[in-house]
Amino acid sequence: MVTRAFLVWAGKTPARLLIMSRPKTAPTASVLLAAAALATLALSSSGCASVSFERDTSTSGTFESSGWAFTLVSIDLPRPALQIARENASDAGLANMRVEEAYVTPDWGWWNWVLDIISVRKARVRGTWGYDGEE
Repeated sequence: MVTRAFLVWAGKTPARLLIMSRPKTAPTASVLLAAAALATLALSSSGCASVSFERDTSTSGTFESSGWAFTLVSIDLPRPALQIARENASDAGLANMRVEEAYVTPDWGWWNWVLDIISVRKARVRGTWGYDGEE
């Protein structure tokens, strides 16, 4: 009874002391792997894009836009890389934009289904904008 009274006086109940005195265990490998996978997914779920414009005349020029996307089980996060690249170029609001070349890497042809399991894809779109006076 003296022990219990001392513990209550010290502000700790026997149940609280029992919880505090349990040995701490390290997280298991599966918990660490799941946490790492979740962190990777969260970091890679944001797309990355860039765009550059070069003026040829006062009203026309060329552009090049690129976008990155993370693919997991055929789901592109946040959107397909080609769509990110096209939207990025379109957001500039330049008149008469024409895409002349668009490609996604890696491109393994028939084996692209392997990349649909898990991959990072980059798309690049090139083209012209504006009126050069030839039309």
